[in-house]
Amino acid sequence: MAMVPEVSLGYCEKAMPVIGMGTSAYPPPDPETAKSAILESIRAGYRHFDTAFAYGSEKPLGEAIAEALSLGLIKSRDELFITTKLWSSFAERDKVVPVCKLSLQNLQLDYVDMYLIHWPLRLSEMMRGAPVPKEIIHPLDIKSVWEAMEECQKLGLTKAIGVSNFSCKKLEELLSIAKIPPAINQVEMNPLWQQKKLREFCKGKGIHITAFSPLGANGTRWGDNRIVECDVLEEIAKAKGKTAAQVSLRWVIEQGVSLVTKSYNKERMRQNLQIFDWSLTEEESDKISQLPQRKGVTFVSVLGPHDLALELDAEE
Repeated sequence: MAMVPEVSLGYCEKAMPVIGMGTSAYPPPDPETAKSAILESIRAGYRHFDTAFAYGSEKPLGEAIAEALSLGLIKSRDELFITTKLWSSFAERDKVVPVCKLSLQNLQLDYVDMYLIHWPLRLSEMMRGAPVPKEIIHPLDIKSVWEAMEECQKLGLTKAIGVSNFSCKKLEELLSIAKIPPAINQVEMNPLWQQKKLREFCKGKGIHITAFSPLGANGTRWGDNRIVECDVLEEIAKAKGKTAAQVSLRWVIEQGVSLVTKSYNKERMRQNLQIFDWSLTEEESDKISQLPQRKGVTFVSVLGPHDLALELDAEE
């Protein structure tokens, strides 16, 4: 079983494994398939799991954790680091604590280790498809929602709080009112979307970055194969006897960033953990740093070309 290094986070008493198993899948698998994949990932050595109310994967994850405990794959829940997220339809002060408790109910847990604001906006209805009507998209009242997130931490529902998909501008706004600063900003990051400015900003503020789509979300509605079929990454991989995916993940880790990666394939699941006993040379890192940059996941691509979505996509 692979041993995964951990990173210490601000305002969080528990260290976080630098690789997490993502549970966002498109189209969503049936719950039994998801549960089996999570159990397999625990056998492989994953101890950090990333879910969200919006993914519909909280219940299968909760069932997998309960089964892993009963099978003796883990001795206690404390061995795991569980992240879930506040969905935008509940991004109002009086809804945050109740929906956090609902997530805990789904997960069959007393607490999560990390609770994140999923998107820096509010939806006045549940999304029933994409794009969405313009009238259901609203700016996020960061102050009141963050106060409710802080309440979740004070109540012990979560060990730490953070955000996802926040720009430098949105983080500045949050830091100006936060009593408990965000421990994490989870954002898209990979060799073809390197987030240099955001990484420098977060480093200066003591906010840890977790990368999602570190392999370009190939096979999803919004992703593509540009990472796994990138000539530069393939060339480096060939020279090292690795895969382009492993080179991409190793590059992310070497930036001081943690990551969540999703695979339901047993072999790839294990390959994704085999990135800690080798490193990239300075020359290889330089080649990767020069790759052309393009964001994969945009608010416009999900919500439609509405004013607020365009505004958020333009922020750095």
